[in-house]
Amino acid sequence: MLKLNLVLSLAVSLATSTSFAQKLTIRDAVDQGLANYGIIKAKAYYVQSALQTNEQVKRDFWPNLTVAAQQDYGTINGQNGPLYGFGGLGVASSGAALPEQNWHSAFGALYLANINWDIYTFGRRKERIELSKADSKRLEIDLQQEQFQHKIKIAAAYLNLLASQRLQKNQQKNLDRALVFFNIAATKAKNGILPGVDSTLSSAEESRAKISLNQAGENLKEQNNRLTVLMGVNSADLQIDTALVTKTPTQLLTTDPTLVDNNPVLQYYKSRIEVGEQQLRLSNKEYLPTLSAFGVFQARGSGFKSDYTTDLHAFTRNYWDGIRPNRQNYLLGLGINWNLTTIARINKKISAQRHTNDALREEYQTTAAQFVAQLDAADVKIRLAQQSDIEAPRQVSAAQQAYNQKMAMYKNGLATLVDVTQTLYTLNRAETDREIVHINLWQSLLLKAAAAGDFDIFNKEL
Repeated sequence: MLKLNLVLSLAVSLATSTSFAQKLTIRDAVDQGLANYGIIKAKAYYVQSALQTNEQVKRDFWPNLTVAAQQDYGTINGQNGPLYGFGGLGVASSGAALPEQNWHSAFGALYLANINWDIYTFGRRKERIELSKADSKRLEIDLQQEQFQHKIKIAAAYLNLLASQRLQKNQQKNLDRALVFFNIAATKAKNGILPGVDSTLSSAEESRAKISLNQAGENLKEQNNRLTVLMGVNSADLQIDTALVTKTPTQLLTTDPTLVDNNPVLQYYKSRIEVGEQQLRLSNKEYLPTLSAFGVFQARGSGFKSDYTTDLHAFTRNYWDGIRPNRQNYLLGLGINWNLTTIARINKKISAQRHTNDALREEYQTTAAQFVAQLDAADVKIRLAQQSDIEAPRQVSAAQQAYNQKMAMYKNGLATLVDVTQTLYTLNRAETDREIVHINLWQSLLLKAAAAGDFDIFNKEL
């Protein structure tokens, strides 16, 4: 028996510890959300894409090196006259301008290597690289602000779920009291001590308590599913840690309003402004020309011999004789290209970008002002929530005493049904207020963390 008791005690202990270990804390929920949420994953991929784009922009300024080879078979009839190869459809045949058409044909070949390099772009190369870097930085900061906001969302959803669980528990307690009340009233009415209307009214109160419990369960499920979505996990009934119900945050000092400057959301707005300014600098460089260097090496082969113009039989249709290169040429040079009409087009582009930058600054200033106001409101909410958190237990204690007194009096025929019902309402409301007020204290602290842009303000109190 002693061994059996030890085994049972160990089993109960292990079951209890396992159940406790499976309790979901806010930190666990935040970690899972950051790892699993699809939007965060997507923005992480955008960052990787931007880093690859940075490298691609740098390589855009490498020389263009083209190698080509072609082998052909055809005639070489020439004719004096103008020709424009519109759309690249012209034929590059060349030969003597003979007095009449003939169909002499032979093989020919062309082999070439071409290099073209914009060796000086008057600053455009540097500005394009800087623009790509600024856009990459913007995406990185966007990921950071998305992660920060997601932490806030998960913590808020967690607190809402915790509040919903507590409210459901209160409604269950209220239903239990209503059932006791109904049994007393029904028994007394059955024995003729109380009028039958008391039994009927207490039955209505029981039904109302059941409806309130069902509504609390519905809200609980909604909050539970919202949290699972933010965590990026399959829908399931979460078992969350209720330690915050009995714990009160301690460090609730007023925060310096200038700390909002470090808010990840504002940093993201700043990064957008930086991208706009960089785009403006690049646009100013587009006025300028481009200096290019180029070189070509070409080798040609032909089945038509050098004296074909005087001897129309001086050609061969042998394939190898036609494609073997026997003439080579090279060409080196520098060129400058300046599209003067670009100046008129770029003027409007620069003007548009300046207006865009002004709009981005206004958005930044508006958002910063909102965070400062939110920070101030959070301090007020915290102060008031602290006061309410002190008063809420007193309200519950007084309501509980009033309910107990009225129930005792009702049992002895010294109170009416209305008296008991009123105290039942009061007690239920007091218990509900206690739960809401305490969760509001944590939510106010979370609001402060969101405004300051520092999740640790909330996290270190957990």
